[in-house]
Amino acid sequence: QVQVVESGGGLVQPGGSLRLSCAALGTVFRAKSMGWYRQAPGKQRELVALLRRNESTEYSDSVKGRFTISRDNAKNTVLLQMNNLKPDDTAVYYCLGVWGSRDYWGQGTQVTVSS
Repeated sequence: QVQVVESGGGLVQPGGSLRLSCAALGTVFRAKSMGWYRQAPGKQRELVALLRRNESTEYSDSVKGRFTISRDNAKNTVLLQMNNLKPDDTAVYYCLGVWGSRDYWGQGTQVTVSS
């Protein structure tokens, strides 16, 4: 059974950095894609960053130049490096892994940007 498990959220001041990790458990196969989504209170879940199997990436306009998605092959983990964080980045961040035609969501990790 495939699982994706996020870690690395927390409280950070504006301008600070955090790194989120998403570990793919129960499989040795690389996902068709793995992405980070976020949902702020009262808002819809939105795509933050996506990493496809062919290593192509996609970012939302609001995080371009500040966030970087990457892969740690040895650990079957996808990372999201978040720099220059802003209060508007406050949300629950979810990892989504796609294997075949199935989507696997993580449980989410809270990121709060506040002074």
